[in-house]
Amino acid sequence: MYYSSIIQAIGNTPLVKLNKVTKGIKGTILVKVEYFNPGNSVKDRMALKMVEDAEKAGILKPGGTIIEGTSGNTGMGLALAAIAKGYKCIFTTTDKQSKEKVDVLRALGAEVIICPTNVAPSDPRSYYCVAAKLNKEIPNSFYPNQYDNLSNTAAHYETTGPEIWSQTEGKVTHFAAGVGTGGTMCGVSKFLKEKNSSIKSIGIDTYGSVFKKYKETGVFDENEIFPYGTEGIGEDILPKNVDFSLIDQFIKVTDKDAAVMTRKLAREEGLFVGWSSGSAVFGALEYAREHFTDNDVMVVILPDHGTRYLAKIYNDVWMKDHGYLESRSFATAKDIIAEQKNGKLITIAKSDKVGEAVKILNGKGISQIPVTDGDAFVGSLTDSKVLKKLIENPGLKDLTVGEVMEAPFTFVGLDNTIDVLSSLITKENTALLVRDERNDVRIITQADLLSAMAR
Repeated sequence: MYYSSIIQAIGNTPLVKLNKVTKGIKGTILVKVEYFNPGNSVKDRMALKMVEDAEKAGILKPGGTIIEGTSGNTGMGLALAAIAKGYKCIFTTTDKQSKEKVDVLRALGAEVIICPTNVAPSDPRSYYCVAAKLNKEIPNSFYPNQYDNLSNTAAHYETTGPEIWSQTEGKVTHFAAGVGTGGTMCGVSKFLKEKNSSIKSIGIDTYGSVFKKYKETGVFDENEIFPYGTEGIGEDILPKNVDFSLIDQFIKVTDKDAAVMTRKLAREEGLFVGWSSGSAVFGALEYAREHFTDNDVMVVILPDHGTRYLAKIYNDVWMKDHGYLESRSFATAKDIIAEQKNGKLITIAKSDKVGEAVKILNGKGISQIPVTDGDAFVGSLTDSKVLKKLIENPGLKDLTVGEVMEAPFTFVGLDNTIDVLSSLITKENTALLVRDERNDVRIITQADLLSAMAR
């Protein structure tokens, strides 16, 4: 058997179990290794679908030019389709994309135009606007617009989703992927939820992107937008391919955590993947660490190959220059809880009275306390906020804790370093929770962080 062209080799990528980076986490974490596609990324799937749908609609005609704004991987998929079908390609991209991605596109005969990253999407210099402008100026050209072209979502509904369902024999309980254009996340989620409506979809976002807050509040907050390094996930726009109703929860991952996890996947799992793969796995593990049972099965998309990041993530000098590899060592969450004199976590039940919580806070000399409902951590109380509420209404002491509690404290991983931990301490989140190597929950407070910094 042989393929008549390279585009027939797209799809049917393998699932691989993670073994080392999942230590201490219940359930099974599988990764779908999309660099087995001929263009070395998940974007091959939707690139081919967009081209073929445009051909069927008469939008793309023989001898035409494909023009697209891309972070690199979509361009690669479109370039392969163009070669197989006889089209020309012009791609716009941002100056934050790796040199390797640009070099690959040019090696495939595409023209590449570099645009500034730190401009608004509506700015004429943005890679969105430049691509749209070229499409208007060049006769017989096709602008796929991967962000709003629903063929993107359809590609994953028709291929990636069914593959995951078949490969797990229908046992998948959770799906996680980075969200950029939204096609992979929403196409797969739509298919899987139609098969089993209880399957949870976890979207991985990055700091500097609008997705998480928009999902949680319905507000497009421009204050959430700022430059970030991770390529291929997060956005400062709301693409039509992002169907928020199909995404149960978003988890944000820092550039640094993503970069470090990417290197760990290579060294500990033998998976030589790209930067956003580290984001996806880090976020997925953060979710699983808190929510998983032994019977849960999560599939995580690893979008692309590590060769496109040789000058960045896999370059020690670049990593140190960006503060991702430090010449000095930082204490980790594991180090901090090892120094704690009393390791037993004090909690209060959601059904207990507020007056009882006050007695515990005062009697134990603590400033905050996690709230539980059975084995789940469902909220938190802090002494300053409880005091303020009691001053305003002394009768609150007779209410249940569940009626006055704040959001639960954020869970972190044992390997999170003190600089990352400190960035997660805010007025709204005054402490952190972590599971130790015995899977017992421990708390890290501001005092713990200050003590670790002083050592």
